[in-house]
Amino acid sequence: MTVLTNEASRMEVLNRLRRAEGQIRGVQRMIEEGESCLKIGQQFSAVRKALDSTYLRMTMCFMEQELSNWVQPDETQKAGMETMLKDMESLLSRADIYTKIDSNP
Repeated sequence: MTVLTNEASRMEVLNRLRRAEGQIRGVQRMIEEGESCLKIGQQFSAVRKALDSTYLRMTMCFMEQELSNWVQPDETQKAGMETMLKDMESLLSRADIYTKIDSNP
């Protein structure tokens, strides 16, 4: 079993999750207080984006950790790998990971 061992990365992911948890509590409060469905829907969208970005960040930290363990790059390779991983994270963050829901049965 592989775990995320970089303490800074672990803390970053945990902090992102705590923020998302606060957003979810906010959605619950909005529902309890009878807020409009449109406003609640907007907050659901924000929570989903926060969780998606947290998942992506955790995945990229894991990839960096594993690549460094397996490849053991020198300083020049490490710089190139960091650039490649940042580019990959940027590309993946722009990908539409949700499929459109077909309203036809």
